[in-house]
Amino acid sequence: MDEDQRVARLERLEHFVGEWRIEAPAFPLPPELADADRANFEWTLGGAFLLQRSSVPVPEAPDGLSVIGPDAGDAYTQHYFDSRGIARLYAMTFDGRDWTLERHTPDFSPLPFHQRWLGRFSDGDTIHGRWETSPDGRDWELDFELLYQRLG
Repeated sequence: MDEDQRVARLERLEHFVGEWRIEAPAFPLPPELADADRANFEWTLGGAFLLQRSSVPVPEAPDGLSVIGPDAGDAYTQHYFDSRGIARLYAMTFDGRDWTLERHTPDFSPLPFHQRWLGRFSDGDTIHGRWETSPDGRDWELDFELLYQRLG
């Protein structure tokens, strides 16, 4: 990929930049923490990568950090790390509206199940999405839904 292609692909990710409130309907927070779930997307290393940080104030949900960068073709790679010590690689696509993440092979951790994220920007300030799991990569079931609402 030449530098112009790389820059164009990174510019597409500008849709994510900012602070977001995240909500998982299956895991409601107590009222005093209802607005504490956060995700932040920002450029790092001089704009070479997009950094995502997430924080959820409940023990069942890990805090996370992801580094996103262009990959071969029109895809991206997301390097994911969380407070449980998990590290994973996800194949990512984003076309300006639909955002997918998929994991089908072991990487830094074993692969006890396949995973995918299907998210869609319904407007510039809302992302509706869902994590799904599969034992074989063919038959998928809902793990949980997430809603991102841009702040500010």
